[in-house]
Amino acid sequence: MVSRKLLINAMIVSAIFLAGCSSDGTGEFEEAFNGKIEHVHGMGYAGGDDGLYLATHGGLKIFRDGGWHETTRNYNDYMGFNAVDEGFYTSGHPGGDSDIPNPFGIQRSFDGGRTLEHIQFEGETDYHAMAVGYDSHDIFLLNPEPNSALGRGFYKSTDDGESWEQADAEGLQGGVLSLAIHPSDSNFVAAATSTGIYLSEDGGNQFKALTDPREAGMTVYFYGDDLYYAINNENVELHRRNVKNDEEAIIDTPELKNDGIAYIARNRQNEKELAIYTVNGDVYVSDAGSIAWEKVLNESQTR
Repeated sequence: MVSRKLLINAMIVSAIFLAGCSSDGTGEFEEAFNGKIEHVHGMGYAGGDDGLYLATHGGLKIFRDGGWHETTRNYNDYMGFNAVDEGFYTSGHPGGDSDIPNPFGIQRSFDGGRTLEHIQFEGETDYHAMAVGYDSHDIFLLNPEPNSALGRGFYKSTDDGESWEQADAEGLQGGVLSLAIHPSDSNFVAAATSTGIYLSEDGGNQFKALTDPREAGMTVYFYGDDLYYAINNENVELHRRNVKNDEEAIIDTPELKNDGIAYIARNRQNEKELAIYTVNGDVYVSDAGSIAWEKVLNESQTR
C-alpha cells in the first residue's frame, strides 16, 4: 500500500512537471541554444515579452535572462519581421516542419510564434520591406511584384489586410532597405534607402529627406514619437529624432569598424534597454543612455 507521504510527494512532483510543460510557459516551446544563428532578417521585443527576438532563416532565436534560446518547432524563414504589443507580424518562407504555402504572405503570431495566423497573400508574396504599428497594427509595405490584390508599389492597410490604399511615396529616392511606421499615429512613416533617411507625415504619400543624400540610410525604427535611424556617414551614426518637435540627438554606439547597424529595438518592459544588430552579425544591448554596451552575440556565432 502506498503511504500517504509518498502519494503527496508524487502529486507535488506531477504538479511541478505539468506547470513546467504548461502551454502558457516557454518550457515546451523554447530550449537553450548555443549554435550558430544564420541570416537574421529582423529583431524586436515582441508581445510585451522582455526577450529580444531575432527572426532568422531557421526560426526564432530569443535572448532572455542572459542566455540564448530557440524554438523547438516552426523553423520558418522569417522576413519583414515586426514586433507589436501582442506578438509579431512577419512574412517569409515556411520551414520544413510547416504546411503553410510558400511564400507565406503576411502572417501574425500572438503566442510567441507557436502558431501563425494568415493575414493576406499566402502563397503569393514574400515581403522584405514591411512595417507594422506596434499599437495600431497598421501595415505599410512595399509590394515587390503584382499579386491578386496589389500592383507594384507602396500600400497601407488599417484593417489587417482586409483593404489596401496605395501610397504615392513622392520624394522617396533610392533602393528601400527598411521601413518603419509610428506605433499609433500612422501618418508618420519612415524609410531608410540607399540615398538616406526619409520621413512622411501623411501616411506615405509625401516623403522628405532628413539626411544628406551622400549619407546612405541603413535602418529605421519607431519607439513612441522617437524615430531611431542609422546612417553611414564615413562612420556609422545612430540618431534619435522626435517626429513631433524635431528634437534630435546622436547616440553613442560601440565601435563599429567596417560594420553598420541593420536593426534597432527598444524594450517596452525596460525602457532603458536598447538593442542593435549589426551588419556583421553582432548584437549589443545598452541601457538606452549608451553609457555602456554589452555584446551578447558576436559574428563568430552568426553566418
